[in-house]
Amino acid sequence: MPDSSFQDYYPDHMAHCYGCGRLNEFGHQIKSYWDGEESVCHFQPDAHHISIPGYVYGGLLASLIDCHGTGTAAAAGYRAEKRAMDSEPALRYLTASLHVDYLKPTPLGILLEVRGRVKEVKGRKVVIEEWINANGVITVRGELVAVQVPDQLVLELLGQKK
Repeated sequence: MPDSSFQDYYPDHMAHCYGCGRLNEFGHQIKSYWDGEESVCHFQPDAHHISIPGYVYGGLLASLIDCHGTGTAAAAGYRAEKRAMDSEPALRYLTASLHVDYLKPTPLGILLEVRGRVKEVKGRKVVIEEWINANGVITVRGELVAVQVPDQLVLELLGQKK
């Protein structure tokens, strides 16, 4: 894996997300990378991420699909524009739609692998299909529609008005 994840390129004013923000000390701080044409993220749930004894809470699993998907969308946006992730203007995406299917209970105590594949890049919209592997078994499938953060919101976050 490269040293820098997709999330490492988020500008500081947009790096506070609970799931993927590197500046949120209480968050998950997930890290996503390209692995060929797929994106990949590994996450180790803690004991407090429990639903019923021995299994991961579904909200955490949805959060992993959500945040890995928006990171993958940003990386896909840069790829589509044929530019480096540290180039300006920065691309950042938010969730417009999230669909999650829980196929099997996901066990606690093991490293989870989240994978994604870009289905579509169209203008400011990116569609990602994703799945979570637990010891080689797909326990969750999801699809995320991400949209590029509107310029007006970026200006507001920077304390500027348009």
